[in-house]
Amino acid sequence: MNISAWLKEQRIAAEAYDADNLLNDFLREMKRGLNGKPSSLAMIPAYINTCGTIPPNKSTAVIDAGGTNLRICLAQFDEAGKVKLSHFCKRPMPGRDHEVTASEFYAVLTDALGPLKDQFEHIGFCFSYPAEITPNLDGRLIHWTKEIKIPQLVGQCIGAGLIQALETRGTHDKKVVVLNDTVAALLAGMAQGQTFSASSYIGFILGTGTNTAYVEQDQNIGKLRGYQGSGAQVINIESGGFSAFERGPIDRQLDEQSGNPGGHLFEKTISGVYMGDLALALLKALVAEGCFSASGGAGIRALTELSTIHIDNLTANNGHDIGPLGNECFTEEDRNVIRTVFRAVVDRAALLTAVNILAAVVKSGAGHDPAHPVCINIDGSTYYKTEGLADRVQNYLSEMLKNRNLHIRCIQVEDAPIVGAAIAGLTAFN
Repeated sequence: MNISAWLKEQRIAAEAYDADNLLNDFLREMKRGLNGKPSSLAMIPAYINTCGTIPPNKSTAVIDAGGTNLRICLAQFDEAGKVKLSHFCKRPMPGRDHEVTASEFYAVLTDALGPLKDQFEHIGFCFSYPAEITPNLDGRLIHWTKEIKIPQLVGQCIGAGLIQALETRGTHDKKVVVLNDTVAALLAGMAQGQTFSASSYIGFILGTGTNTAYVEQDQNIGKLRGYQGSGAQVINIESGGFSAFERGPIDRQLDEQSGNPGGHLFEKTISGVYMGDLALALLKALVAEGCFSASGGAGIRALTELSTIHIDNLTANNGHDIGPLGNECFTEEDRNVIRTVFRAVVDRAALLTAVNILAAVVKSGAGHDPAHPVCINIDGSTYYKTEGLADRVQNYLSEMLKNRNLHIRCIQVEDAPIVGAAIAGLTAFN
């Protein structure tokens, strides 16, 4: 059996897709979402822009509420755009191990911020949970994820609650800007991007999930979506929801079996939490096609789950833990089939990722001058740690950018959520 041809029939192989058609479909969904028409891309305004200059040697408070940890500190940038963090506090995210009240949550924040009240005016709050960002730069919590249990905060504006808690504790005249982690990734690129005269900024995350943010120049779009500021504004694409592309039968099967059928279809083709499951479903289908030894086929049938990390370690041949794929039931020929399948999954993910990023570049209207490239801050363990993925993305991007005479520079910013939240705190109210 020709496995490569079979993977193309399943629409797993990148060759099954036309990059130009994908790009056009992505751009169409972006435009529909911006104009408030039905679209698989939410295109949520962040109500902040990238026009402001980061003031050097001025401190802002930063809060990073992630899935596992809560981090609080002061941040400032020097004249070269290098960030300095001080008074760093890190602790488990409240509500992770047991239910807490809203008051208990805010007490953790005010305990850390109160002693520093004379050293900051503004707070940049990176809030990595589903929230509706409001025009006054607050965020209304839609629901908790990542097993956090603070039910009193659902439906509430997180920033307003923090300001009230601070005032109750005697800390007055502070302002807070709430933003999600993808917008923070975009802003985190500003400090570096300003040093090489970037024409615009994009934040892209590919880890457990995926999302993208870019800078929209059309001020009419901003007014339509309720933005009252001047100039360009940052848009959270919610790119993991893109669905205007044809998937294969096994893609559709996995979607139907997922916890959110019909949702986040793009994310289910490229993100770390799904690639192992997708590969396992493909391997089980190949067992039925007789592509494994008798013992290897039995081993595949016995698997109920397969982590992306284990199959990636096998493919990379890096000597790291390959989990159940290390079982002696698999011959080297069996493992070669497994590698072929996963490399195809990764290659398709690379193509789709490149299209996603390119769509944001095109929609930004920037990057036409090589002296002023679009700065793309890429974050996420799946992107950087999956064997061959980053290189394949860059190869696809290089070809597609060349054909359109567009120019980008990809960077990686350490502690992007904190850096981005700091920039928001320093620039959002200018």
